[in-house]
Amino acid sequence: METTHSIPQMQPRPSVPANRTQELHRIASELFRQQADWVTFFRKILGVEGVVRQLFPSTAELTQLEQTQEYAEIQQMLAKLRERGTTPSSETEPTRVITVRLPKSLHESLRTEAHEKRTSMNKLCISKLLQMVDEELIPHD
Repeated sequence: METTHSIPQMQPRPSVPANRTQELHRIASELFRQQADWVTFFRKILGVEGVVRQLFPSTAELTQLEQTQEYAEIQQMLAKLRERGTTPSSETEPTRVITVRLPKSLHESLRTEAHEKRTSMNKLCISKLLQMVDEELIPHD
């Protein structure tokens, strides 16, 4: 007697509209070519009121966008601007300080990593904060 197994059909994931993705990439590339400082680039492209949130307002669309090559290239643009080390004046973009409580072992690990990478803990932590985090890796209360 032959047993047949049914394979569940996978639902296609909704794709990010190519025209919006291309428009986002075009705008980011233009700002990058203008050699904006990294904070201005972040604010205008990835910030709360930036182009990304205007073109991709839903969480689902944003999640899909983060999987695209265009988004990866925008992240690379941001990293290259940060390498230049220019930051805006405090008048155009004030800084804020946050306090993060973390275990001593994690603090020591960050300090060691910063030393090995020949950078400050501040720059290392900002780099880590700018990275995408898979929602499944964030503990929920």
